[in-house]
Amino acid sequence: MMFSQHIRRPIQLISILGALAILGGCASGATKEGMTTVNSEAPTKHAKTVSVKVSGGQETSPTGRAQISDEAFTAALVDSINKSKTFSQVVQGKGGDYELGVNIISLDRPTFGASFTVKMEAGWSLKKSSTGEVVLQKVIKSEHTATMSDAMVGATRMLLAIEGAARNNITQGLTEISQLKL
Repeated sequence: MMFSQHIRRPIQLISILGALAILGGCASGATKEGMTTVNSEAPTKHAKTVSVKVSGGQETSPTGRAQISDEAFTAALVDSINKSKTFSQVVQGKGGDYELGVNIISLDRPTFGASFTVKMEAGWSLKKSSTGEVVLQKVIKSEHTATMSDAMVGATRMLLAIEGAARNNITQGLTEISQLKL
């Protein structure tokens, strides 16, 4: 009788750890591909150029929670601008007609659950390079929910929710910009 109890405990512990590994997984950061907008065409296309600068993001540590890095968000934003043709061209540095700055203010992620709803807040600022005139300054709030039907593994589900919230933020920001008279 005692022997079977000594065997059952390790088996139960291994089962619990295995379930946690499947549901948790390792954290990886949001990708450019996952954050790039899907809907291409902007309602209004500006014949001007733009430079892009993103701040406020964080790198994901292998043992930490998934994050959005400045580099990945910048790449997704540039790809989204190019796909939507919101501007005629994205230029490196400060050579554009306009300077677009996006500051990731917050990324609210749940700790656990079957569905993960991630909320993101980012400050968007567009200014005319020649004069410094601010033509858009707005905090954009977005969110996205990933469910068990999207991914069984918790880390993957979290990543999908983060990327979806970022993608929705980019979509909203570019929609705001496309409505401006530049």
